[in-house]
Amino acid sequence: MQLLDIIIVLCRPAESGNVGAVCRAMKNMGLSRLRIVAPEAPLIEEQIRARAVHAGDVWEQAEHFATLQEAVADCPLVIGTTRRRGKKRKNLSMTPEEVAEFCFSRPGPAALVFGNERTGLDADEIALCNLASHIPVDEAFPSLNLSHAVQIYTYVLHRYFTSHELKDIPGTWKPVSQDEIERLVQTITNSLASIGFYKQAGRDLQERFFRDLFARAGITREEQMYLEGIFKKMSKLAEMNGSAYSEQSS
Repeated sequence: MQLLDIIIVLCRPAESGNVGAVCRAMKNMGLSRLRIVAPEAPLIEEQIRARAVHAGDVWEQAEHFATLQEAVADCPLVIGTTRRRGKKRKNLSMTPEEVAEFCFSRPGPAALVFGNERTGLDADEIALCNLASHIPVDEAFPSLNLSHAVQIYTYVLHRYFTSHELKDIPGTWKPVSQDEIERLVQTITNSLASIGFYKQAGRDLQERFFRDLFARAGITREEQMYLEGIFKKMSKLAEMNGSAYSEQSS
């Protein structure tokens, strides 16, 4: 998925100024697709443009729908933003960072849905969403302004998508992929097996340990190759020592 595949959907917005501020937040972070569903009050053009500043084009290109179901009909993935939990609202919820990672690995488009300024998304609107997401905030005052919430999500999405699209540049830190981590883990455990380390059960557990450790550490390609070199050399030394011992015994 590309950043331009992300669609911001505003359900029942009540404040024209907030809609304009959302347009500005979107354009700041390279998003341009806005859909508006059944505003609670007539949207005032002048107020929207005043808050949008130089993002008036986002407002001009916005699509308008009578229902959320119509607004997201063409979206394979719909994520509703809500701080509430419950059986009828979604038991699991992702942070903005998790949303960015999840969306990046999928084909688009994806709709990111925001509710009314006062009430948020209602139960029926949440039911139309495939996933829920929340912004971790202080429980003493958990309510966020609509445009502020949109700004947080668009910032996180822009940062994640652009950082993962960067070219390999000398000196740039770029963690290795899961496939490369798996290759390193197998190199290490194969080497340990070659010296008789796994005489008892436990290799699977240790593989998970190394896999999680390297993923959390975010090791680079150079570090991966360095570690692989160490353990491959260990295997060769073990093989040479084993051959020398066999020759001496014979």
